[in-house]
Amino acid sequence: MKQTKQLFASLILIFSLFAMQAPAWAEEPAEAQAQVVNINTATATELTRLDGIGETKALAIIADRDTNGPFESEGDLTRVRGIGDVTVEKNADRITTR
Repeated sequence: MKQTKQLFASLILIFSLFAMQAPAWAEEPAEAQAQVVNINTATATELTRLDGIGETKALAIIADRDTNGPFESEGDLTRVRGIGDVTVEKNADRITTR
């Protein structure tokens, strides 16, 4: 009987520990989800939130818009060396020019 109580208590402890953990399939917090980034006004930090854009590419985007003016469309982002159609398509719902 004592072993049964100990086993039961151990199982409750284990399940309560798992209950406190966020499941692996849980969604990201709403603020971390698809934030729209205006590529004409974004800082380098904001640009790095886009998939496939690291610090170097973010700085290249800023340099391009400073040199060539604002991007007229999301597709214009491909004028930046190292950014292709795939990167633009991956971020299509997260990029704006307005």
